[in-house]
Amino acid sequence: MPSRIETFEAMVAQGASDPFVLYALAMEYRSAGRPEEAVTRLRELVAQSPDYVPGHHMLAQTLTQLGRAGEAREALRAGIAAAARKGDLHAKTEMEAELASLA
Repeated sequence: MPSRIETFEAMVAQGASDPFVLYALAMEYRSAGRPEEAVTRLRELVAQSPDYVPGHHMLAQTLTQLGRAGEAREALRAGIAAAARKGDLHAKTEMEAELASLA
């Protein structure tokens, strides 16, 4: 039986267009202790679906975890803008607080 990572990788390779597939794959990489691969997939996700707010948020958190505060701030700014466009006040507020803590 394929692992969850293998399953999501296969879905991506087959051209799955749902942004959740890339998000789920990135989360599986994070859970597996493979944060650089998570960052790669999250960057791919936000490039393809710039209004997918959770992608920006998880990208920022993963970058913060890796000690890459400057990149995390950029991801948070993009996420705040996406949340504002989507009217997601809760996510916007959370990311603003995280951005302030990285300053």
